[in-house]
This record gives sequence, C-alpha cells and structure tokens, in this order.
Amino acid sequence: MFDLFFPNVAYADAVGAFMSKVDTLIINPLIVLLFALAAVFFVYGVFQFITNAENEEKRTEGKNHMLWGIIGLTIMLGVWAILNIILNTFNIRGVNPEQGTVHLDKYSPPSPLTGPK
Repeated sequence: MFDLFFPNVAYADAVGAFMSKVDTLIINPLIVLLFALAAVFFVYGVFQFITNAENEEKRTEGKNHMLWGIIGLTIMLGVWAILNIILNTFNIRGVNPEQGTVHLDKYSPPSPLTGPK
C-alpha cells in the first residue's frame, strides 16, 4: 500500500553518463567558442575603428562591433558569475561548471515506516 504513494526511485546511470559527455564534449567547447567569437568581434571593431579614421561610416560600424563584442562578453561573464553566486550562496558542492561535472550525494528518501534518518 505504501509503495503506491512512495514509489522507488530508479537511477539512470546511462542517462547521467550521456549528459555528462554532452556537457563536456559539446556545451563547454561551445561556450569557449562563443567567448572567443565575442573577443574577436571586439578586436575586429577596434581594428576597423583605427584603420578607417577618415571614414565616419566605417568608424561607426567599428564602434558598433566593439559595443556588441563587449555586450556579448558581459552577458556570458554575468551568467557565469550568477551561477557561481548561486552555487556559493546555497553551499552546493560537487558541481564544477568549468569541467562540466556534477558529483552529488546519493539521495535516499525517508521510509514512511521508519521516518527520517
């Protein structure tokens, strides 16, 4: 009767391993690529601004590239900072965003017969 209200939790190690690989092999390199693209976009804007000192239209275009490069870097750094603030505020241990790894303690819910452990 109690199993109806408190079902057993099945741990999906295969799904966890797959998600860890996706994070490590796809998402983290994609984040690094986006940081690099934003930095290159900013440097391209600086180059365009300096080399076209006599052309006001090209200088404005260079300013826009610099602005959007800074906005992109700021957004990505802001997300990273917010994630670290949340992890540190709630004292979450075992999560490493740089490496894309999560090691949490095994969850064992209290039994309805014995109560909390």
